[in-house]
Amino acid sequence: MLDAIGRDRNLSFIVYDGNVKGGNEPCRDSIYQSRHDLLDASRTPVVLLLGQHDWADCGLVHPGGYDPVERLDFVRQLFFPDANSLGQNPLTLARESDVARFRTYREIVRWQDQGVAFIGLNVPSPNNYYLTAGGRNGEFEDRAVATGFWIEHAAETARRSEMRALVIILQGDPDFGRYERRERFAWLRFSRSNQPRDGFLELKRSLVKAAETFRGPVIVIHGTETPEPNGFHIDQPLRNDKGITVTNLTRVAIAFKKPQSQWLEVQTDAQWHPPFRLRVRNTSDVRKRENTDTPPPEAPALPRNDLPDYLPPPAMPASDLPPILTPPSSMPPILPAPASGVQDN
Repeated sequence: MLDAIGRDRNLSFIVYDGNVKGGNEPCRDSIYQSRHDLLDASRTPVVLLLGQHDWADCGLVHPGGYDPVERLDFVRQLFFPDANSLGQNPLTLARESDVARFRTYREIVRWQDQGVAFIGLNVPSPNNYYLTAGGRNGEFEDRAVATGFWIEHAAETARRSEMRALVIILQGDPDFGRYERRERFAWLRFSRSNQPRDGFLELKRSLVKAAETFRGPVIVIHGTETPEPNGFHIDQPLRNDKGITVTNLTRVAIAFKKPQSQWLEVQTDAQWHPPFRLRVRNTSDVRKRENTDTPPPEAPALPRNDLPDYLPPPAMPASDLPPILTPPSSMPPILPAPASGVQDN
């Protein structure tokens, strides 16, 4: 798949949105090394983001019962040794580890391309590795602080630099349909909900703050296990503490039928209505075009049942932030997480 995507000379980079191995594959050093070598051989720069199977579920039986935090440290050292992305012609990234306070977080990055600011996070499914056991949830709590700092700092930097859009990419599905209002003395309640604690709560609050700070288009891209007939879904689901829809934030949730051979191509133009054009690409399509020597077809407009020419008024009152009018141009493909890992030859 990397080879097929890399044949498009108009691409600036590829984002691999988590899970370089499958959930049933062991979290062995040799597996990580083989996947590193495969990604690093790409002709197009590859920005790797971490997902659930990369470290968070390594403590389960099938992956081998490893210590997830130890595996996370190993992955950081192997895949992110310096400021470069993977690939034969790497990009130079800004890593959060450049900040002394967050020296550990090499995998959290940001970069710019054509006036668009990109942020890559370590936010795995299913619940951002929030543990329900007693005691301090150290890894989750520290990473939540680091993630919030990076998002909010990037939004302020993008605003001052007059970036045209802010794109935030992560693997886990933040469950935007669930939001909780801040309560100063919630811990005093005698009765508690049986619903598990939302591991994405801090992330969503940081996204609300980032949208308010940046005030321009904010696009959140993530994977989801919810089946999508078109391979992706677009909406504006985020609300703030008052239940008001954040109108300048749009999310793209990706769910491919064949994640081993499909990826998402995003084209944008301010003259289009709606301004986004997305399509799911297949490796077989690339081979057919090469055999017939025909130019690639123009990406179709978004399906009418996915995003109409205008965004309908939300059920809750909308915020006073401007809606997305000028999305980023020339966004690269988002390489999906494989269903069962990348197979070795």
